[in-house]
Amino acid sequence: MPVNALIIRGLMHYFAYYGDNFKIECPTGSGKLMNLFEVAREIANRLTRIFLRGENGRRPVFGGAEKFQKDPHWRDNLLFYEYSTATTAPASAPATRRVGRGLSL
Repeated sequence: MPVNALIIRGLMHYFAYYGDNFKIECPTGSGKLMNLFEVAREIANRLTRIFLRGENGRRPVFGGAEKFQKDPHWRDNLLFYEYSTATTAPASAPATRRVGRGLSL
């Protein structure tokens, strides 16, 4: 997610410079031209939809994990995992172990 935020912010800065005159095809192959602000908004909307319930009541972020899709105690708890560095915990460590070491998710 942090990289996506940087991309969106970069697109906004480029839009501030180029304005409405610079357009690209988005999504690729669609034939629809958008300025960089519209592209940034499209990326942000796509990222948001990953975490929102769809028409079928399921959140794409949970995939096929039925416990997170249907269980009333879990279905509204969105999971955000931390990024690990050498100074925090090994990237291969399970999230529960990292939390146990006093690190937040």
